[in-house]
Amino acid sequence: MTVRGWAWVTLLVLVAGLVVTAALLVPWHRPPAPRSDQLAALAELPADKVARARHYRAELRLIAYPSMILGIVVALILGLTPLGAKLVGLVPGPWWAKAVGGGLLVLFLADLVTLPLAAVGHRISVRYGLSTQGWGAWSIDLLKGYAISAILGAIVLFVFFGVTRLAPNWWWAWASAGAACLVVLLSFIFPVLVEPVFNKFTPMADGPLRTRIIAMADADGVPVRDVLVADASRRTRAVNAYVSGLGPTRRVVVYDTLLTEAPEDEVVSVVAHELGHAKRNDVLTGTLIGALGSAAMVVLLFLIGGWTGLLHRAGVESLTDPRAIGLLLALGTVAGLIGGPVQAYVSRAVEARADEHALTVTGDPRTFEQMQQRLALVNLGDPDPPAWEQTLFGSHPSTVERIAAARAFARSHR
Repeated sequence: MTVRGWAWVTLLVLVAGLVVTAALLVPWHRPPAPRSDQLAALAELPADKVARARHYRAELRLIAYPSMILGIVVALILGLTPLGAKLVGLVPGPWWAKAVGGGLLVLFLADLVTLPLAAVGHRISVRYGLSTQGWGAWSIDLLKGYAISAILGAIVLFVFFGVTRLAPNWWWAWASAGAACLVVLLSFIFPVLVEPVFNKFTPMADGPLRTRIIAMADADGVPVRDVLVADASRRTRAVNAYVSGLGPTRRVVVYDTLLTEAPEDEVVSVVAHELGHAKRNDVLTGTLIGALGSAAMVVLLFLIGGWTGLLHRAGVESLTDPRAIGLLLALGTVAGLIGGPVQAYVSRAVEARADEHALTVTGDPRTFEQMQQRLALVNLGDPDPPAWEQTLFGSHPSTVERIAAARAFARSHR
């Protein structure tokens, strides 16, 4: 069998593994959320606050979608014309200098063209009172993000093109395994190496709330070492909580804004949702899907790399040439566009299951409703966004969907 034949077999195995993993671990059946309940929930929300949130989201759309389109266009220009190859070629030195220096030049150029729009988005958030950051703090966070991306990107670029030189025919096998391992590694280290760069985390203070949360987690069979509080208030007034990490780095985190904005019962409801993620190992599921998907993408890149017409359009002879970084960026952008709605659908299904878990653990649908209302109104979220937008980009069920699901749950448990 030829090398390309082995690559096709590997791709089919990875795709099959991805399908089986998703079929077994993703909750494809979502709890009912009748539309009549959604409309009733929307009518009960303060009309003036809903209007303000929708005005905010409408202004952000005028920034977010042009920014997304601009980013796509720039990536395609860099990858489907010789421009990307020429930019990498400007970097002097051996292959590793061109791979790292040229690669970062191309990647950051794609980011920088959208920077003015990101600044406008920040200004809008400040004007609506959601962001608490001045331009200095915002710029520092931006530079921190660039620094982390540069370090990670340099490592990936050096290793990828190093492997292509050491194994010119079989690089795809080594690189796909490396991509999968990198996804798993990042899931472990992100909470302890990356998150602290942007926020300070402290254990929740001893008191009735912490005691309730720890007792609830123990009763739920998801014991946690501690609940951490993030100093999110230094950049936003939004309320939130999340679970991240794997094994020894798994943690439940709540924003300090949540503790100041919401009463104790609502905080418990939010944490119960996060415990649902932990109990169902949703971070592990996402990591497995991400690892298999990343590995499959690398193999697919190798197979696409045999398309000489595409290579000629990019002004390169092979994907193993560092000057092909622009083409790799373009292909990755297209893959993201295709896979984005699927990822959003999976995320919504996982979040809906965590909502159901919170309702079951707390047995308090009314408090759950109140918390969802608070999340939408404080975070200036559209409680009932356009269907097309929710389908393409929504990572969570909409506010009215979550409230409707809570009401359906309440009726079924009377």
